[in-house]
Amino acid sequence: MSEFVSVVVRDGADSAGVATLVLSRPPTNAMTRQFYREIAAAAAELAPRDDVAAVVLFGGHEIFSAGDDIPELRTLTAPEADTAARVRREAVDAVAAIPKPTVAAITGYALGAGLTLALAADWRVSGDNVKFGATEILAGLIPDGGGMARLTHATGASKAKELVFSGRFFDAEEALALGLIDEMVAPDHVYDAAVAWAERFLDGPQHALAAAKAGINAVFEDGFGLESADRLAAERRRYAEVFAAGHSGAGPDGCGADPDGG
Repeated sequence: MSEFVSVVVRDGADSAGVATLVLSRPPTNAMTRQFYREIAAAAAELAPRDDVAAVVLFGGHEIFSAGDDIPELRTLTAPEADTAARVRREAVDAVAAIPKPTVAAITGYALGAGLTLALAADWRVSGDNVKFGATEILAGLIPDGGGMARLTHATGASKAKELVFSGRFFDAEEALALGLIDEMVAPDHVYDAAVAWAERFLDGPQHALAAAKAGINAVFEDGFGLESADRLAAERRRYAEVFAAGHSGAGPDGCGADPDGG
């Protein structure tokens, strides 16, 4: 039974067939190994469901996710950290592979691994007050789970490097300009705007939509080597090596970032 992740399928006349994959680990939706496993399981549950035509990824009205649970990471050995990296990657890949249109409804903060998870969706709707950041460097770590490839794909190499090297926070307006989000709305309208995007595909041919998504994903993966066994092994090795180096200075959540303090 899931503790942090749930699936809710809407049954309203206009939105029947829109499912919401809800992340719920207050106060910041900091992600643990269990959390990632539950995300992967929820994505696997949604994939074959004929009653689900589109999926909203939602962390609640306060915050999408502040990233990895740093206190948990600090308890891991280097081999355990390698396993955690694999579990993280499997969760992100499972969301990206849901064979239906997916939209991330982003509120509050999307930091570190939370940003990576949002980038796995097909479309991203954000509140105009949201703070973003590839904040892993602030904990002496690097983005994992395909985060650097997805960030680079959206922003280009130079900008991705600046964001990753600095770990700085940036606002929704900059995220929109960089292509990290696709729509910016008032904070109270984020979820409704995401549902409205998903409703566009309720009457579409599901098999055709799934095939189109798979084809576009394949272009992305081929271009950035996302499915290269050598690249994945190298990424996990780099993550494990950085983790083992034992850098400190992380905050309580969000890959060293304090959502309230920057």
